[in-house]
Amino acid sequence: MLGNDDWWRDAVVYQVYPRSFADADGDGTGDLKGVRARLDYLARLGVDAIWLSPFYTSPMADGGYDVADYRDVDPMFGTLADFDALVTQAHGHGIRVIVDLVPNHSSDRHPWFQAGLRDRYIFRDRPNDWESIFGGPAWTQVEDGQWYLHLFAPEQPDLNWDNPEVRAEFRDVLRFWLDRGVDGFRVDVAHGMVKAEGLPDVGPKEGRQAEMLGDERVPYFDQDGVHDIYREWRPILDSYPGGRMAVAEAWVSSPERLARYVGPDQLHQAFNFEFMMADFHAKSFRSVIEKSLAEAELVGAPTTWVLSNHDKPRHVTRHGGLARARAATLLMLALPGSAYLYNGEELGLPEVLDLPDELRQDPAFRRTGESRDGCRVPIPWTSEPGCGWTDPWLPIPASWTLLSAAAQEHDPDSTLHLYRAALRLRKEHPALGGGTLRWLETSEDVLAVQRDPGLVVMLNTGEQPVAPVVPGTVLLASGPLAADGSVPPDTTVWIQR
Repeated sequence: MLGNDDWWRDAVVYQVYPRSFADADGDGTGDLKGVRARLDYLARLGVDAIWLSPFYTSPMADGGYDVADYRDVDPMFGTLADFDALVTQAHGHGIRVIVDLVPNHSSDRHPWFQAGLRDRYIFRDRPNDWESIFGGPAWTQVEDGQWYLHLFAPEQPDLNWDNPEVRAEFRDVLRFWLDRGVDGFRVDVAHGMVKAEGLPDVGPKEGRQAEMLGDERVPYFDQDGVHDIYREWRPILDSYPGGRMAVAEAWVSSPERLARYVGPDQLHQAFNFEFMMADFHAKSFRSVIEKSLAEAELVGAPTTWVLSNHDKPRHVTRHGGLARARAATLLMLALPGSAYLYNGEELGLPEVLDLPDELRQDPAFRRTGESRDGCRVPIPWTSEPGCGWTDPWLPIPASWTLLSAAAQEHDPDSTLHLYRAALRLRKEHPALGGGTLRWLETSEDVLAVQRDPGLVVMLNTGEQPVAPVVPGTVLLASGPLAADGSVPPDTTVWIQR
């Protein structure tokens, strides 16, 4: 195993969505051999770890987040031998491997559900008023008249975490993957496994009852009992060498509630989604950064930063263009804590907004009209038609030949080169990674922080160029500076004082 048990505290983690990352066998679907073939690329990028979205046996009703076998690889992605080879080769490149764990629900094709083991799921004679995150009721009726709970798609029945057999199963699943050398887990819907006693109604509400990015308390999310699960898991993680870790995907109502997921007896980190949802303005970014750092201080753990992932529109589109996306990235990578990147953001990929409806596969689309498919389009590798893919599972825009990894490889001004330079400086500069920050006085459209020793990060979100807030040497800029050295709108600079 790799050294440094605290690696996760300031790591840059690259999320691989396996179906869309790289296709080794030419069937139009990314696979584990494709990830292995791109490890050199990831090492050159400079990431510390990869996080693999689900690759388990699955009917793919929800992109693999409906797991039928937690201990095997779906044939579309390869085999367990392919996974083992990937871990070994990644470690050989100095890259750790984090896998997704999906404990709130299984697939309806899971052997337990198929065998009618209803005590391992949540069945009731009558449904309550709970709604699915994907739209519509959260209950589906079976032939004998009973109803089962699914907070997501009907093909994803919620597991009953009051059943000791469910708890024992996931402890064994953790050990199975830890024994294979994984360095950590991203815990899907980490706030969802425990439901309020008696399954009480939510009651009348305007609009959607709950969303993953909601800030209201509901009886099926963020119940206190969920922390007992993580207290069972932490000793397992700690019993393995090399700093094995877990990060929570937890959408909760307050920083104080989020802080409860993190600590020496629970999980190591929780995703900070507020930074991803900030507006592109100095005031909005500063507010979120201050809140996030205060949140982290509550538990003595570093915060995480993320701008894009497989569930939200890519930040090139969300922030209104590539210049802003590059500027936001340089801000994020200069903040204390760890950063999570989403595959393709290093190429400056936008959200694909014009996918034909008949090709969309997000189960939420059929119920709500909302779709996450636009951020899941396969990554363009070459500048040839098809971008290195044969009949990809979602169509790649023809314009992406200009954004491909091959097209950007020899362009020093490309987004790919910007990411490589930022990650290299992040490793080399003593002010970056861990540590603290302090704010510098600026106008309301400018954000500036001091990272000691001697690094100032400045973002201009205004409409006019502004002079650097301090004299010094520009180490890196998200875009070209003005002839007089001033910082244009939508630009971030790293300045060595």
